Amino acid sequence: MEIIPAIDLLNGNCVRLNKGDYSQVTKFSDDPVSQALFWQEEGARRLHLVDLDGAKTGEPINDENVKAITKALDIPIQIGGGIRSSKRAEDLLAYGVSKVILGTVAIEEPNLVKELAKKYPGRIIVGIDAKNGKVATRGWLKKSNIDAIELVKSLNEIDIDGIIATDIDTDGTLKGPNLEAMRQISTNSKVPLIASGGVGSMADLMSLLPLEELGVKGVIVGRALYDGAINLKEAINAIGENRMQDVTNLNSFIS
Repeated sequence: MEIIPAIDLLNGNCVRLNKGDYSQVTKFSDDPVSQALFWQEEGARRLHLVDLDGAKTGEPINDENVKAITKALDIPIQIGGGIRSSKRAEDLLAYGVSKVILGTVAIEEPNLVKELAKKYPGRIIVGIDAKNGKVATRGWLKKSNIDAIELVKSLNEIDIDGIIATDIDTDGTLKGPNLEAMRQISTNSKVPLIASGGVGSMADLMSLLPLEELGVKGVIVGRALYDGAINLKEAINAIGENRMQDVTNLNSFIS
């Protein structure tokens, strides 16, 4: 399972929100490029960027930082937040990001998701942010009556690269991921799932490993890395060791 560090951009700073609440902001760095380079040096194989200003207003306030990060890093970058038109997606891909994450448009303009997935195969991810099973849009400021599982099922007919599932109630809380929600989404999805929200310890990371066989192939970690509750390099090594132990146990069982 891939561990993906997150950088959330707000007014040019690296921040984290609590449960998506813009009034509960913790600033961790005013140098996003240095922070991105640090995660790369710690062994990250991919970086998760969120443009919180874009998610809230739809305006590309953080584009200069996005360009600088993509220029500085050697690893792939995926980005979400306020991507609500073909032009916006194309601009970000032109900056050098590897994949764009579509959230609000999956609800408001599903045909746009189809068009972009066809035009940019392997580069379109859909973000499903849910609270109590219902999807939220527009930077989590707008709640819908759309059931997250039904949205997942509808996406099975589109050739997207994957789904990022965020549980809003646990995001930024460090209280553990919503394992049942991740299980339900992954079992209903035909594409790989990246889990997001609530990871606060190594035990939380390990709790997601049994879901890997159901399609949960990655996990996004934010606040726990910035607070020091999880060391990225150690976590990557631990997940690797856990896999090797599983293989060893399986080989012993077979022999």
